[in-house]
Amino acid sequence: MSIPPPPGPHQPQDPYQPPQPQSHPYPQDPYGAPSQVPYGQGAYGPQVPYGAAPYPVWGQGYSPFGRPAPVNGVAIAALVLGILCFLPAVGLVLGVVALVQIRRRGERGKGMAVAGAVLSSVGLALWVLALVMGGAAEFWEGFKEGASADSGFSLAKGDCFDVPGGTLDKEVYDVDEVACAGAHDAEVFATVPLPGSDFPGAGQVADVAEDKCYTLQSAYAMDAWALTEAVDVYYLTPTSESWEWGDREITCVFADLEGKSSLTGSLRADETTLDADQLAFLKAMNAVDEVLYEEPADLAEEDLEANRTWAGEVGDATDEQAAVLGAYPWSATARAPLAALLKDMRAAGKEWAAAGKATDVDAFYVHYDTAYEYVDGDSTVTARKALGLATTPPTYDEDGSGSGSTGGDGDGGGGLHV
Repeated sequence: MSIPPPPGPHQPQDPYQPPQPQSHPYPQDPYGAPSQVPYGQGAYGPQVPYGAAPYPVWGQGYSPFGRPAPVNGVAIAALVLGILCFLPAVGLVLGVVALVQIRRRGERGKGMAVAGAVLSSVGLALWVLALVMGGAAEFWEGFKEGASADSGFSLAKGDCFDVPGGTLDKEVYDVDEVACAGAHDAEVFATVPLPGSDFPGAGQVADVAEDKCYTLQSAYAMDAWALTEAVDVYYLTPTSESWEWGDREITCVFADLEGKSSLTGSLRADETTLDADQLAFLKAMNAVDEVLYEEPADLAEEDLEANRTWAGEVGDATDEQAAVLGAYPWSATARAPLAALLKDMRAAGKEWAAAGKATDVDAFYVHYDTAYEYVDGDSTVTARKALGLATTPPTYDEDGSGSGSTGGDGDGGGGLHV
């Protein structure tokens, strides 16, 4: 049997050279183990053979010239937005995104991303704080304005309003301003400012309202005959709580006496709505009425002297206003009716003067009753008709105050807290 030759090219042996040992694929040590394993033939994978470069080649991303990694662009944007405090929420998001990209890509700019995120967080917090504080301030100012009676729920002279529930016989917390031409619950005829920094007390506020509102009504509604029996005076007053919010005014209003019906049209009758003839007439007649309303509470038989003094004052006021009306240049249509009224006023003045000089109660009442027959008599109605004023005389209570008007110390009306 033949032995196959060893692998590789077969070279004949030189007869003049000593025999060469046969080469083995792996050099053997004396004990038969390979003495060295060439690179590339190792048991754990291919190795670099002898003579090759001793260092392995780096993978993708290696810069053979030592160039630094690029800076992350998102980090730059986050830093810019953080410094400018512009769109802080966006800057915060970009900072977080940049940190994720830098970690994954091995890019630079971590410090910029962190700084941008931090600055954007601070800016976002400041924006939220500003919005919250601004909204709170706006709410507080609105609350103060609405809650205070600074002109009674911000109502001014001449305003008309409705009250939720349609009644003014209890505390009022809100009103709805409406046009005076239509139906409404009340109409403002005056506002009274209260001085001082400390709340004067509910009792004192009510006293001021009682005095001022009943006095000021005739300046707004000069034609008392135009007020129906259902109309009376009410007032809105501040409380100790609303005083702290800036409430410093009493609001005087006309409203239905029982709160069961609405007013229609404005009750205003003053310099802004009256012509010159109407204004002259009402000023004179109201001056006489003011003295008439001061009639003593005690009857003549109880205090004759007080009644005599008052009657003399009425006579003087009647004569004085008759002289004023007589000197006024009336229009052609009003001249004759006013002449008849002046005649009656002079006659009434004499009777009042006689009552002021009466020596006993019976004589006082004789002149008193005759003088009162001229008050709101036929000549007054005729003159009012010629001037285009209301022609229905008011009725009077026992105390002499007109129930159709609300003059004097009327018993109706009331104080309402805001």
